[in-house]
Amino acid sequence: MSTERLEGTAVTAIIGQRVHPSREREFEAWQKEVNTAASRYPGFLGTETSPPTAVQPDWVVVYRFDSIEHLEAWINSATRQSLLDSGHEYFDGPATQQVVGGGSTPSPDTLVTVVVTHRVDPAHVDDFLDWQRRMAAAESRFDGYRGTEVFRPVEGLQDEWTTLYRFDNAEHLDVWLTSAERQEMLTEGDKFEDYRLRTIDDSFGSWFAFDNNGTEAPPPSETKTAIAVWVGLYPTVVVLALVLAPLNMPLWIGLLVGNLLSSFVMSFLTMPRYVNPLLRRWLRPSPEEPAAKTNLIGLGIVTALLGFWCVVFWLVTTQIWTLP
Repeated sequence: MSTERLEGTAVTAIIGQRVHPSREREFEAWQKEVNTAASRYPGFLGTETSPPTAVQPDWVVVYRFDSIEHLEAWINSATRQSLLDSGHEYFDGPATQQVVGGGSTPSPDTLVTVVVTHRVDPAHVDDFLDWQRRMAAAESRFDGYRGTEVFRPVEGLQDEWTTLYRFDNAEHLDVWLTSAERQEMLTEGDKFEDYRLRTIDDSFGSWFAFDNNGTEAPPPSETKTAIAVWVGLYPTVVVLALVLAPLNMPLWIGLLVGNLLSSFVMSFLTMPRYVNPLLRRWLRPSPEEPAAKTNLIGLGIVTALLGFWCVVFWLVTTQIWTLP
């Protein structure tokens, strides 16, 4: 469990905001304008906006910067303040904000992250850290627990301590949140009862992978993901069709077997060994590279790969072998 603030490492700001239900579409357009403004600031790595879900009642915006200094420059900028002034009519109450940075990388199957902030009297810091260690030990005995991180206050951005703990799904998290063990731990830490809690579901993907180099990119868009799957699915399906053709199975059996095999081949071979390495630069581009350039390169690779397989399968099925 990390308890030190790491200077010069990537930081994430999590901002929660209630929005008037009748103004959500306008808010989304306004938030895109805010995100575009943030992207022009030094050190910007990415941003993502998530609408309310069953486990998070607020709209949540995540900003990722390469250092606390660069994040602070954006958060406190006149540009952002001007945008907040113009968008205040969309808000249903004040926003909440947590900032976390550095730390270790959680396991890749992280699905639910709970963000808790505490106001701690400086005289009680040692007691707070000891209580957090005992809290983490209690959490670790529950199914689905994936780890805990504690972050010190960030000077100039927030006065609270921030704790993240992760479970593999909402059901396992709820068991912990409603457990007698947690209630007992909260009673022990009653001097730290001034806190806020927010649950963030898997829609944020890898935003809470706090590796120290801070260079991770946000997950690819649904459009990019669909195209990448298409690039892998085409050769996989055709090859399996050629392999299974001599068995002369009825159509419904052939499709049943073929779909099963294609699922395994796509999961364990085609995507990790073929598609992802070739399209990595397009699926998860470096924040420093212009989007137009990476898109041009990515679509060029997609076109070349699909063109190559079309030629190969045309030769195989018309010049070398005719399907039965």
